[in-house]
Amino acid sequence: MNVLGRIQSKRNIIFIFIVVMLSIAPLFLSDFRVNLLGKFIAYAILALGIDLIWGYTGILSLGHGVYFGLGAYCMAMYLKLEAARGKIPDFMSWSGLETLPWFWQPFSSGTFSLTMAILLPAFLAFAVGYLTFKNRIRGVYFSILSQALAIIFVVLFVGQQAYTGGTNGITDYKSVFGFPLSIDTTQMALYYVSIVLLVLTYALCNFLIERRIGKILVAIRDGENRVRFSGYNPTSYKVFVYCLSAAIAGIAGAIYVPQVGIISPAEMGIVPSIEMVIWVAIGGKGTLIGSIIGAILVNALKSGISESFPDVWSYFIGFAFIAVVLYMPAGIVGLVQNMAEKFKRKSTQCKNGMMEKPNKAA
Repeated sequence: MNVLGRIQSKRNIIFIFIVVMLSIAPLFLSDFRVNLLGKFIAYAILALGIDLIWGYTGILSLGHGVYFGLGAYCMAMYLKLEAARGKIPDFMSWSGLETLPWFWQPFSSGTFSLTMAILLPAFLAFAVGYLTFKNRIRGVYFSILSQALAIIFVVLFVGQQAYTGGTNGITDYKSVFGFPLSIDTTQMALYYVSIVLLVLTYALCNFLIERRIGKILVAIRDGENRVRFSGYNPTSYKVFVYCLSAAIAGIAGAIYVPQVGIISPAEMGIVPSIEMVIWVAIGGKGTLIGSIIGAILVNALKSGISESFPDVWSYFIGFAFIAVVLYMPAGIVGLVQNMAEKFKRKSTQCKNGMMEKPNKAA
């Protein structure tokens, strides 16, 4: 087995270990902690999509909160209509609306809502990605443009109070597909659905990076012009992976909403979008498994610190990011890999030294 094969094998083993630990976690945690962990798993799904486009393709998107939010809003619209039981949602009544807007009506179907939670972010990503990548906008310019996208959508959603709930967002759900959200069984089912989605997303990303398309994405990251001179069209690959990453973010948003109970424009802005990138950076970009570890670990740390130090938790996260950038550029996974390689090298040297001594004595 070559080096790449061994790395992939170890990565899959670690992923299976994480999934097993997540699956048995409800045996040892309270219902509140399990619900919190379910939210972190949704974040881990989102982080996998960001790692695919940033870690493997070299495109730093600082606006993925928009795609996460769009998926979440699609699901929230369905949950809100289910709770309204044929009436218009309460925030619409407060804003003076008397009939349900036409674009809300299809979201009374759960199947339509789930489909749109995937397609809507992917369609927006296609429009943005095609226009930018075709015009060869990349690097810091693309990052700034993605931030502008986040600002636009936050302003749009906050301003449309009657249709989006404004700053408060959409909340107060009662059930999902007919199952009450207030009972523990439903929450536990959502938790395990999150794990299944994480497994499927990881399997898809792993499948892609092990195929030729994965090698081309890495080649685009390391030298886009050389890929173009080799006869490939980088724009097509970049648009594809950007759409896929946005669709994954939409799936994460759809499973996030019923577990957390609210979605608001605050989840779509620049700050949460940058936080998403920090998860991947701390875990280790370009590793897949690092993005999962980073998303769960950073959010667990954030939750733990915010409970004890609610006013300064953001500083801890900022210091952690600075420490990783300065001392662990490859993230936690990279640090562990370096330590394992050093240990293996020293073990080999010690073993060779012990074999040479008897020869010298002879």
